[in-house]
Order: sequence, then structure tokens, then C-alpha cells
Amino acid sequence: MALFFIAGMAYASWGVHVPTVRDKFHLDPAALSLALFVLTGGSIAATVTNAKWIARVGTRRACLVGGLVMAGGMALILVAPTYAVLLPVLAVFGAGMATMDVAMNAEASAVEQALGRPIMSSLHGMFSIGGMIGAGAGGLALAHGMTGALHLLLAALVCVVVLALSCPAVLPQVPHAESHHGEAGASRWRSPVLWALGAVALIALIAEGAMYDWAAVYMRDVVHSTPAFASAGYAAFTGAMAAGRFAGDAVRARFGAVQLVLASASIACAGMVGALVLPFSITALVGFAMMGVGLANMMPVLFAAAMRVRGIHAAVGLAHVASIAYVGLLFGPVLIGGVAQATNLSVGLSVVALCAALVAVIGPRVLKRLGV
Repeated sequence: MALFFIAGMAYASWGVHVPTVRDKFHLDPAALSLALFVLTGGSIAATVTNAKWIARVGTRRACLVGGLVMAGGMALILVAPTYAVLLPVLAVFGAGMATMDVAMNAEASAVEQALGRPIMSSLHGMFSIGGMIGAGAGGLALAHGMTGALHLLLAALVCVVVLALSCPAVLPQVPHAESHHGEAGASRWRSPVLWALGAVALIALIAEGAMYDWAAVYMRDVVHSTPAFASAGYAAFTGAMAAGRFAGDAVRARFGAVQLVLASASIACAGMVGALVLPFSITALVGFAMMGVGLANMMPVLFAAAMRVRGIHAAVGLAHVASIAYVGLLFGPVLIGGVAQATNLSVGLSVVALCAALVAVIGPRVLKRLGV
């Protein structure tokens, strides 16, 4: 739980300072977009290349190394003297986050199996809580005159302290690794189940990424809400997502992963359709909250399934699905923006409803093939 918390805190601490980075380096939209692309690209590259290494050295060392790289990259973001230096720093930061992400999720899968009950959604809920606290702390720091560089340094130090305290308790190797016969990663590129899980995760993250970037814009430009209420739309989405994750384990234990994904995707689709058909402040707020609840357990369930594909090491299966999914997070907001540019934002966000509907149709079928 501590590792998931600091991962969420680090991601949110960076997110608070996207405008700070833009202003410090005098970036136009294209240059800022490139910076964001490099960060996500570093994450994708790490998930593709580090899976065998994580399987070999074990989750304890991978969590520690990935976490330290993440903390170091975060501390250097606003210390970078030029834009040319900033880009590789962001790539390293993204790679550290992704390495820790794969390792801690592999650890979570092992603990979940040892406990004999679902815990993955609650752990991802801690990521959400870390994000909320990280964003709140960053806002308070800036409001009280703290420099962005100092804030990121302090956030990095918190990560290092938590890593030092928690990593000794992490399993050195996931205990189910040897039961997944064969060399780690030997058959992941030929596994249709992994590709199918990755496709579902990609579709889900297109919707999630779009909500992060476009929810407040929709509230402001289409619903014509006040700035404060526009922010409430984003808060409703993220808060409902955190709550949905903490409730998700009990639902999965009671009804199973297939029913959880079907119900969740249906709720997300209904919420988005409602927000688009009834573009009023309250209905949009309720719709975005339903989107948060609906998307909350997609990644925990799909990641847990990826780590249980027979014949493939847990870390390798997760890395494969995550690398595909991150493409959706990278291009989802761009896709919505392109459709909105050609038509309008309401039509653009209808892509989110379509993605949720596709997950409702495809996701349960893929999970049934795995027997989860």
C-alpha cells in the first residue's frame, strides 16, 4: 500500500507542475506536448524492455531501483537548465515510474494469491489517494510561495524514505514465478490472450486519459459552468474512481471479475452518455462520477488477469499489457482533441462512451477465456 501511495503521489506532484515547466522553459503547446510524449514514451519503453530484468532480479530490487530512479528524475525536473536537458530527465522519470509500476503490481498479484482474496483494486485505490494528496500538497506548497523545484525535491525525499522503510518487507521473488514454466518473456509476443487483454486495457485507458484532460474543459466550454464548478467535475471523476477502487475488491470477491468489468463498463458508458445528452451542471457532475466508478476497476482487474496467463511470468505478462495500455493513455486525449477539432467537444467525448461500450462487450469475453 505504501508503494502504491508514493507512486500516485509522485505522478500527481509532477502533474501539478506541468504549467510550471511550461512557464520556466517558455514552451509553446507543441513543445509541451513533446515533453509529455517523451515522459509517456519513457514509460512505454521501460515496460517493454525491463520485464525480463524484473523477473530475474525479483520484485524487491525492482521496486527499490524503479522507485529511486523515479524519485531522482522527479527531483531533477525543475532543476534542468534547458529544455534539451529536461526531455531526457522526463524520459528517466517515466521509465522509473513504469519499472516500479510493473514490479509493485507483480508483488500485489503474489500477495493477492497468497491471501486468497482480491486486494488489487484497494491497492490501486491507494494510488488514487496518493494522487489526491500529492496534488493537494503541491497546491498548498505553491500557494505558500514554495518554489516548484523545492516541492519536487521534498516529494522525492518522501519517496526515498518510504522506499527505505517498505522495501525490506517486499517479497524478493514472486512465489508463483516458477510455476509459469519457461523463460520469462519467451512466449509473450505469441500469446493471443495477452494481446486481447492489452487491447481491452488500451481502450479503457483511452477513456480514462480523455477524462483527465477533457472533463474540466467540457464543464467550462459546453456546460458553461463557473471555474469552481468545472473543477468539481474533475474532482467528481477522480474521487469516485478512488471510492470505486476501494469497493472493487469486495465486488470482485462476490460476483467475479467478469461481472465486475461488465457492470463497471456499463456504468461508465451510461454516465458519459448522460453527461453528453443532458449538458447541465448537475447531470454532468453525476455523469462524470459514474465514469469514475465505472473506470475505477478496469486496470486492477486487467492487470491481475495479465499476471495469471499460464506459461508467462507475472511481471512479463503485466509489462506486455501495460505497454499496450499506455499507448491509449498517450493518444487518447489527442484522439478526443482531433475529433473535437473536426466537429465539437460533445462529439469528441462520445468516443469515451464508445470505448466504455466496447469494453463492456469485449472485456468479459476475454476474461472468460482466462477463467478468472
